[in-house]
Amino acid sequence: MDIKAAERDGEVGLARRLIDGDTGAFDAFVAHFRTKVFQYTWLMCGHREDAEEVSQETLLKVFQNLNQLREPERVRPWVFRIARNECLMKRRKSVFAPAQELSLEELMPARNHEGNAVKLEIADWSKLPENEMLRKEMTNALTRAIAELPETYRSVILLRDMEELSTHDTAQILDINEDTVKTRLHRGRLALRKSLDSWLRGSNGQL
Repeated sequence: MDIKAAERDGEVGLARRLIDGDTGAFDAFVAHFRTKVFQYTWLMCGHREDAEEVSQETLLKVFQNLNQLREPERVRPWVFRIARNECLMKRRKSVFAPAQELSLEELMPARNHEGNAVKLEIADWSKLPENEMLRKEMTNALTRAIAELPETYRSVILLRDMEELSTHDTAQILDINEDTVKTRLHRGRLALRKSLDSWLRGSNGQL
């Protein structure tokens, strides 16, 4: 069993214990989901103070509504659906909410037309830096790029690529169909590549 599968089995086991009334699973459940939920809410809310509040409120709602979790195997998408709803509510009234988000078109890669073909002008990601410090800088650049995405695309990227939820689960969490998830994921990934292109071509990226 790989690490990801073992992690999923562990969180499903914790969910079952909590549903069965095992209060001893509480701390382990919080420890498992706290960082995941905070990372998601920070990138979705855009500000640390909001993210901390939303993370706490999400975990509180999880425990208040455990009786509504009919399938422990789906505990992760269930938790993130609650987190997503809390983020939306917080964002509507937050003093940190941006007055205007960038449009996806502003983040999409430049294109060169060669005959009838369209070529995307993006640096070669196969040459990502191997140096540990540069990898950390790349991670920070990626985090900033995700945070700059319009919410519509950011939410799909976070759920599919960072939390590795299925297309089906992501569609249910966001109340959209699976084809829309796939389209937004594709366009969101292209936008991320565009945002990171200058970094990859710069001296830090060694390209």
